[in-house]
Amino acid sequence: METRSAPRRLRGTPSWLLNQAATQGRRLVGDGFGAVGARRYHYSLLAALDEFGPASQADLGRRGGLDRSDVVATVNELADKGFVERAPDPTDRRRNVVAITPAGAAHLRELDRVVGRAQNVLLAPLSAAERQELARMLTVVLEHHG
Repeated sequence: METRSAPRRLRGTPSWLLNQAATQGRRLVGDGFGAVGARRYHYSLLAALDEFGPASQADLGRRGGLDRSDVVATVNELADKGFVERAPDPTDRRRNVVAITPAGAAHLRELDRVVGRAQNVLLAPLSAAERQELARMLTVVLEHHG
C-alpha cells in the first residue's frame, strides 16, 4: 500500500501503520503457506509442539493463541497428514496429548523457510539491524500489553 495516499493524520499513527504492515505480512505469509498446502494455524501448532514438546489440545490453543474449536480442527488436519500424533493423556484419559512426528518436524522446517521468505519480502527496505530493532520494539509493546 502506498502510504502517501492516506490522510496525514493516519500516516503518522503507529497503530494505523502497524495494521497496514500486519495486513501485508498476513497476505505474504498466507500466500506462502497456501502454496505448500498449509495454514497459519498449522505453523503455530507445529512450532509450539517442536519447542515445548507434547501437549494437550488446550495447552496448544493457549500457546498458539487459537480458539479451542480451531485447535481441534487443526490437529485433525495435521494428524490426517501424519504431521502429529494424538494419544490419550496417561494422567487424564479424558484429554489427548498431541506430539509432532518426524514428518511434522520436516514440514515445520519447510514452513520456516516459507515464513523466512515472507519476512524478507515484507522487510526488504530494512537492514538486518533495523529488522532486529523493529522486532525488539514490537516485543516491548506487546509484552507491555500482554
